[in-house]
Amino acid sequence: MKHTFQLKGIWNGGRNSEGVIEAGNLNTVISIPQGMGGPGVGTNPDEMLLGAAATCYLITLAAMLERAGIDTESLTQTSEGIVDVTNNIFTYEKIIHRPRIILKAGSGEKEVEKARRLAEAAEGSCMISRAVAGNVELTTEPDVHVAAK
Repeated sequence: MKHTFQLKGIWNGGRNSEGVIEAGNLNTVISIPQGMGGPGVGTNPDEMLLGAAATCYLITLAAMLERAGIDTESLTQTSEGIVDVTNNIFTYEKIIHRPRIILKAGSGEKEVEKARRLAEAAEGSCMISRAVAGNVELTTEPDVHVAAK
């Protein structure tokens, strides 16, 4: 079975213009980021790649924790995308996910270690991570704790 995603894009002008994309529930203005010499209007491909990788990772991790029977008090995450600019060539080098997993009070060291292992394994199970693997370095830095009683 295959699933197809479709996107419609409109671009108004040259490099430093802006456009609009629509894909399912995504409907946003796009442009080149201000830090890369663009107008900085709406979102941009770099944020969207980071957003795709981060949301895929977070959903995958939540599903893996659930399947493993690990009860969480909360699951949050920050992610960072690092882009190198050398000789005016932009290269997306690295994505770092930093999930913070708070397990339910009473969880033991066994559950903490299992949650940490799952957080590291989720990267390899995520469809977006697999799509960029080999081109972008992917790193996970999990922070796992047990909620206070």
